[in-house]
Amino acid sequence: MDGAGGGAGRVTLQRLARELGLSTATVSLALRDSPVVADATRIKVQEAARARGYVANRGAASLRTARTNIVGIGLHDIINPSFTELLAALEEALSVAGKTVLLGVSQEDVARQTRTLGTLAEYRPDAFIVSPAAATTVSDLKALAASGIAVVQVTREVEGSGFDFAGSDDTAGVSLAVAHLVGLGHRRIGMIGSLPVTSTGRRRLAGYKAGLAAAGLPFEPALVAEGPGLRETGRAGILKLLALDDPPTAAVCFNDLNAFGALMGLQAAGLTAGRDFSLVGYDDLPEAALWHPALTTVFTRIPEYGRIAAGLALARIADPARPVERVLLTPRLVVRDTTAPPPARAGRPR
Repeated sequence: MDGAGGGAGRVTLQRLARELGLSTATVSLALRDSPVVADATRIKVQEAARARGYVANRGAASLRTARTNIVGIGLHDIINPSFTELLAALEEALSVAGKTVLLGVSQEDVARQTRTLGTLAEYRPDAFIVSPAAATTVSDLKALAASGIAVVQVTREVEGSGFDFAGSDDTAGVSLAVAHLVGLGHRRIGMIGSLPVTSTGRRRLAGYKAGLAAAGLPFEPALVAEGPGLRETGRAGILKLLALDDPPTAAVCFNDLNAFGALMGLQAAGLTAGRDFSLVGYDDLPEAALWHPALTTVFTRIPEYGRIAAGLALARIADPARPVERVLLTPRLVVRDTTAPPPARAGRPR
């Protein structure tokens, strides 16, 4: 960890060590908070470094170690609070490991993702952790890894890409939501939100179909209100389902944002979730418990699989040849107030 430059006006690691009467190795370890250095010495070194304006030369360090201790994170969205939660989990786990995080956001645009992550690649990160934009291809991800940068996928994945992945078992999670509604007596169950161009969209729709099939119920395309995971989609989706000649009595949602929008749509229609219509979200954002009525939803364990994704990246950096690992966490249903047996009036919520 050399000092930033060697000019007379700059403090180098060697100069700092001479002034303190310590070895450069001891000073370097103290500046990195190494536990092998006595507390008093570590504090003495760090205080002296601050007083003298010492700045570590990361470029010189990375030349010696072939590491930059930077991890690039590429997310397709940060407007959805679930990705804020994911980012917090990733940053915390990587920070503990001594890594600095650089963030790029694609906004569901593959071209923007390529540009953004290409720029981050110029900083020579040790790894990328990516939730791929819709329609990302295997080639897109392999291009990221072409220069030897480790790649880990989180939340979403590009099937067949051959990279590590951590996320939630979305098929099982939505099936769980459908089973809950079936158990309450619902027989016409819709789905609000669907994004088939992503792995999460395909798997959540597959979970919806599997849940219906397990109950002996037919899949009806008219009961699926497609669209991205936004509040606007949820509001428009519930109104579309309610307008059908034979509307459902319940619906599962692609995510909690869809469900929040659907709750607004029910209110606009003069209906109450958990009395006139049953609704299940997906993610269990903190906001879900604060709605009135509080949202029944599926907890997808975002902080946990975020930490796992960070761990996979660290393991891949340490051993690039290790076997590819794919971790799917099992979601959990959280029952609150927006689900109940269908209304007595022949299941027609209007």
